[in-house]
Amino acid sequence: QVQLVESGGGLVQAGGSLRLSCTASGRTFSNYAMGWFRQAPGKERESVAAISRSGGSTYYGDSVKGRFTISRDNAKNAVYLQMNSLKPEDTAVYYCNKGSTSGAVMAGTIAGPWGQGTQVTVSS
Repeated sequence: QVQLVESGGGLVQAGGSLRLSCTASGRTFSNYAMGWFRQAPGKERESVAAISRSGGSTYYGDSVKGRFTISRDNAKNAVYLQMNSLKPEDTAVYYCNKGSTSGAVMAGTIAGPWGQGTQVTVSS
């Protein structure tokens, strides 16, 4: 079974940056679109960003456009989320997951198990 392991979270002041990483086990990483999701306390999990299998296309939620950048390295079975200009409302547990297409990922139709996630806390 594919495992997804997120890392890179932490505590940062508003306006700061963090880079999240997600590594996947297995040999089929490049067969899937990948995405980042987040869940804040008391809120539903939401999609943040998605990237196509090749990395040629990316998609973002409205709240993070222009501040976050998703990328992937298929040779390393890894997907990244560079987060700049962080705001307190970005505070959440961040997860990665995979899907058949970027659109499916952004719609929350995912194909992998949820990992532990990584906590991002932005102080004001």
